[in-house]
Amino acid sequence: MALDRRQFCGLASGTLLAGAMSSTTLYSSLARAATSTASSGLTSLSLSEAAERIRNGSVSSLDLTNACFERIAIYEPQLNAFITLFKERALREAAVLDAERKAGKLRGPLHGIPVSLKDNIDTAGERTTGGAPFNAMRVPKEDSPPVARLRAAGAIIIGKNNMNELAMSDGQSSFYGRVRNPWSLDRATGGSSSGSCASVVADLVCGALGTDTGGSIRNPAAWCGNVGLKPTNGLVSNRGTIALLPSLDTTGPITKTVADAALLLTVIAGYDPLDITSVEHQPEDYVAALSQPVSKLRIGMLLGHFDRMEPDVSKAMSNAIDVLKTLVQGIRDDAVLPDGGQAMALMPFGETYALHEQNLKANRFLYSSVDQATLDSLAHQKAEDYIRARWEMDMLRREINSHFTDFDLVVFPTVHTVAPKLVNPANPGRDGARAPGALFDAGLFNVLGIPAISVPCGFSKEGLPIGMCIAGPRFSEGKILAVAHAYEQATSWHKRNPPLNPNTPVPPIPTV
Repeated sequence: MALDRRQFCGLASGTLLAGAMSSTTLYSSLARAATSTASSGLTSLSLSEAAERIRNGSVSSLDLTNACFERIAIYEPQLNAFITLFKERALREAAVLDAERKAGKLRGPLHGIPVSLKDNIDTAGERTTGGAPFNAMRVPKEDSPPVARLRAAGAIIIGKNNMNELAMSDGQSSFYGRVRNPWSLDRATGGSSSGSCASVVADLVCGALGTDTGGSIRNPAAWCGNVGLKPTNGLVSNRGTIALLPSLDTTGPITKTVADAALLLTVIAGYDPLDITSVEHQPEDYVAALSQPVSKLRIGMLLGHFDRMEPDVSKAMSNAIDVLKTLVQGIRDDAVLPDGGQAMALMPFGETYALHEQNLKANRFLYSSVDQATLDSLAHQKAEDYIRARWEMDMLRREINSHFTDFDLVVFPTVHTVAPKLVNPANPGRDGARAPGALFDAGLFNVLGIPAISVPCGFSKEGLPIGMCIAGPRFSEGKILAVAHAYEQATSWHKRNPPLNPNTPVPPIPTV
């Protein structure tokens, strides 16, 4: 008997994987067990603050991890930010790490810190779905290199975050249900690292990893009020991540503060000889880089990227530029970078079709209508067009640093709009996730291969977050983080919290 997508989901969720509880059982049991720990303020700590308290013994990893699960029990039914939780394993690890700390042993800078992962990043012995039904029982044998680095530094992986199916859309397709924006439950989070961004800003976890192919860290970070960093392509290993478009994919941190992003990046960055996209680069201490002076840096407002802004975004960016003017040597309003040219043809995911061609033919019904339309539109792309696009991308990445001569970094709005209302499209466009505007301006920086960070820079009249993006030459993460940190310290946007209430009703998502 053939199963449709939803019947398949029901069958898959009926089977419990080792180490993971079903979401219904887990959330109800945790809710019944929730105590004052969830309101004790532990979950509101930044990753860096929590790490310091665990080091000095004023907070235990077990208490912090329990507090995260208790808060998840309260707010996960509203947000839908997780696909899988690892409660039993996480609590066992927390107890071991507490014992090690008492014995004077610290594994690393993240000792005892609970973090989560976008569910396309492999975890050994725990399922990694990529948000897709045909991966519902996929259990990797090895951790991805970034996860292995997190564990070696003492981090506890408490769960896998919900995401847009196959990371392919900008938020309109999610097999495990749509993620709700913590600032307003009727608003979108953007994609595809939607659950990671929502869980961090809602204080469900101390920090998270996402992936970024065309803005999938930065765009939801802007709409959720996070710090989201896309590193230089090749700085962090992509091996052990369910690929979307290997030439443009990269893994990066999603955090509450810039210092937290610097800490996570320091841990996960590193050359991987088994990853063909990895690039050798001398290890850096990005936390130490935060203290470097920024007063001599020159920043350019990126020409063409300040158009089409909504009024509230325009006002927030204007105010943010005024703050930056007090921090750096100067700001010019005519900065230009290459527009990507023919290399932007990579953005329609030609490599993605190669990854899914055979499975799409065999299991078409397991793909969403949006992803079907996207992949169908790519079926007749010419190999020679792809090759020319790759040649141009390779040359752009080789030459991009030479464009940073009259300015050191560039700045622009992360997204030109605030988070829109959640809607279910009645029918996808014929290009699916490739619809005009789906990638905003973010995809250019994946093609160029350069680092970019989104930081909160204001709120709309409706109380929705707005993000500012700072980008620079290849491997300029230290400078970018330093400027972002200086801006963060000069403002208070990152200190605001979503108005979450356990009794807030979850509105239906209309179909349009």
